[in-house]
Formats: sequence, structure tokens, C-alpha cells
Amino acid sequence: MAKEKTVYVCSACGYETPRWMGKCPGCNAWNTMEEQAPQASVSQAAPVKANKQRGGTGAKALRLDEIPEENAARASTGIGELDRVLGGGVVEGSLMLVGGDPGIGKSTLLLQVSEHLARQGARVLYISGEESARQIKMRARRLGVSADSLLILSENAMDAAEKRQVRECASLLMRMAKTTGCAVFLVGHVTKEGAIAGPRILEHMVDVVLYFEGDRQHDHRILRAVKNRFGSVNELGLFEMHEKGMLPVANPSEMLLSERAKNVPGSCVIPAIEGSRPMLVDVQALALQTAYGTPRRTTNGFDAGRLALLLAVLEKRAGVSLFNQDVYVNVAGGLSLSEPAADLALCAAVASSVRDVCIPGDWAVMGEVGLAGEIRAVSQCERRLSECARLGFTSAVLPRENARHLKAPEGMRVYGVETLAEALSILIG
Repeated sequence: MAKEKTVYVCSACGYETPRWMGKCPGCNAWNTMEEQAPQASVSQAAPVKANKQRGGTGAKALRLDEIPEENAARASTGIGELDRVLGGGVVEGSLMLVGGDPGIGKSTLLLQVSEHLARQGARVLYISGEESARQIKMRARRLGVSADSLLILSENAMDAAEKRQVRECASLLMRMAKTTGCAVFLVGHVTKEGAIAGPRILEHMVDVVLYFEGDRQHDHRILRAVKNRFGSVNELGLFEMHEKGMLPVANPSEMLLSERAKNVPGSCVIPAIEGSRPMLVDVQALALQTAYGTPRRTTNGFDAGRLALLLAVLEKRAGVSLFNQDVYVNVAGGLSLSEPAADLALCAAVASSVRDVCIPGDWAVMGEVGLAGEIRAVSQCERRLSECARLGFTSAVLPRENARHLKAPEGMRVYGVETLAEALSILIG
């Protein structure tokens, strides 16, 4: 009897090779080749069909002007925060992947979405490969979910999903979504490294990739789009976990500032822009004299390389001595700030902690900091200030270039600055 041959498949990109390699030629990743049995021949899996090649679509080539222009049909999920992240709703025929840590609330959110779509007249099939139908019913009863056109199926086997189950299942579901116009949600767990479990090729195949983030010890959850062929990837949605399911947070600024400590050195508020919405975020810093030869730099929610750069500018251009200070930075609420407009707020928070002087609690700060200590203009400044005024902030420090062309909200004082030293003199003296 002939020895059964095996193949080696890259778990990151799906590249196949008949022998093991330390480095994948497809994606250059190391130690990702896994030994697998080859796919069973089609003659064995399906004797009726001897040809292994799949049939084509029968489509013919068209000139560009012959292709009809159609706007993608969208259906609202009934959950505003999810619609925002998806770019306006679920697109007909789309394949979406939702990832997140176990127990973070993925199944809860999608069961709520299924109910909303079913109540709008759509026929929805909810398939679970982990929970039994009774477990799903218990969850639905707890959430108050009930709809006549919502069908439940507990099944973990799929026809034609041979040895490489994840890739084959995703390919089959993608073909079904594109040919029938049925929108499909896939759910995946996240590994310790923060990536969706399974081959990375899965993320390349789908139209939308959503990440559900949050600490299971807290009630708040953040939904991000890291890939979206139908909308922006800059949007995020905020939810609060309750016994009745995921409740959208309609006013994220109030939620993020609700537990803010006022009149404490090292705290500064920035009106950040996440996607299309402004949100007030508390940037916190703590500086104290180091007990080691090399001071520590620890950050949560802010790029570590950017922090090191800004601390160097603070010391060189603004005279804030940091060579013997451990610096800890935190963005409250579990958010991550990547926009340059957060530079000035971070510098102000660090300087406030070093000098032990409070920044007024009703002041907002924004601006990009350059290596020469200059303060550069930021985008969407009026929208940021409108959000500040709505929550009772009375003053704002921002780039002078923005202040020249700005119509400030009624009752708000605006201070335009050109340098980091000038901004710190206004904020902390």
C-alpha cells in the first residue's frame, strides 16, 4: 500500500508546499508551516462528479460603460453603533467576520442583530457550531429576543469542508453570499497575540472584518472595523453590556468623562475624532523620579515611539526635565489615540504631572507637535469645539493656524498658540 502523501500549509497565508520550510515563501512568516493531509480527491468525496475543477459562473467580458451602476443595498441592523461601524448597515451579499476574545459578547450582539433583521421582514438563519439550540434559546429568552422569521441551527459540519475546514467553509459561504445576495456574519475568537484565530487568509477573503474589544471585568465594549470594502475603517461603536444584551452608548463623551478625576495634576482632555464623530477623551500622565539608571516609559492607548519623541521635544523645546523621571501614560476608557492632534494634550498632561500643577477641568487641548516645538494645525476643529461646548467646556488651546479661521462656539474662549512652550505657559504657567 502506497504511503499517503502530506502537504505543508502556511497558517498565515495558506501557501502550500510538499516539504517543510522554516520561512513561508508566500508571506515570509517564520515557523508557520503545518503538516496536513492532502485534500481528498473529488472522485472519492463525490463519486458522481469525476472532474475536480469547479464550474465557472458563465459570465462574459463587458466594457466598463456596459456594466450597470448599482448602489449597494443596505439593511439597518437596528443598532445604531453597529450601523455606524459598518458604514450605514449590512450590505446585500457581503461576507463579514466578527472577532473578539471568548465571552466578550459577539454572540450576544449578533443574536440581537438577527432579531432586528427578522422583525424588518428578513429571513434570518442563526447557526452555531459551539452552542446547542437549547443554549441559544436560553440566551434569547434572557435578551428578550423573539421573532417568527428567525431560524436557529446548531451544527458544526459543512458539506465540502474537507481537511482545511476554515478556508473551505469561508470559500463556500463567500460563493453563497455573492450568488444569492444573502449577507453572512462569521464569528471568530482572538488569539493571545490579538489576531483572529485560524489562517490569515480568512481575513483576506471576507468583505468586512470587525474586532470586538473590551475588558470582561467592565461593562463597556468597543467595536472597530479593521477592514471594510463598503465604508470607512476609522469608525468605532461603543456598547454597554447589560442583562438584556448590548446597549449602544449614544453619548460616548459623557461616558468617557463620567469617572474623570478633576483638579488632579496629569489629566488633560482632548476632543478626538474617531471616524465621523468627535469624542472627548481624558489623557492621563504620571511622572515620578526614577529609582533606576534608565527611566521607564510605559504607555496604554498611545504609541510608545510617539511618546518617546514627544518627551524629547518637551525636554529640549519646553524645558521640562525628564531625564530622571519615570513616565506613565494612559488613555482613559480603553481607547487608542493615533491621530497627531493628541500630541499637545499628552505633552500638557506630562508637564502638569512633572510640575504638579493642575490643568483647569473645563479646558480642552488639541494640536500636533513638531520636532522644533511648533504646534501644527488639526482637521475638523469646529466639530471638536462644538462637542466641547456641548459638554460645558469653556476654554480651548489649539494651533494658531486653526484659530485664525475659526468661528468659536458662543461662550467659549479660544487660545491660539504657535509653540509648545507658549501652550504650556497658558495651561500650567
